[in-house]
Amino acid sequence: MGTQHPEPDRGAPGLGPGGGVPPEETPAAEGSTGAETGPRDKQTRGWSKGPVILLGILVVLCAAFFIAYAVTVAL
Repeated sequence: MGTQHPEPDRGAPGLGPGGGVPPEETPAAEGSTGAETGPRDKQTRGWSKGPVILLGILVVLCAAFFIAYAVTVAL
């Protein structure tokens, strides 16, 4: 805990005594904007028609199966 850091670069602007940054200056940091900021080039909306049609057919076939099963059990 009591280790001493080496002397800071005395020619660097904004460094105070002992290497600290004075309160009136903002220390250097990483950039807040990256390459992935902003909207994507190609925006897509919803599902394509193929999967929706396949899901509709599957729902209709399942409903038909249960209706047919209910009719045969009732007889």
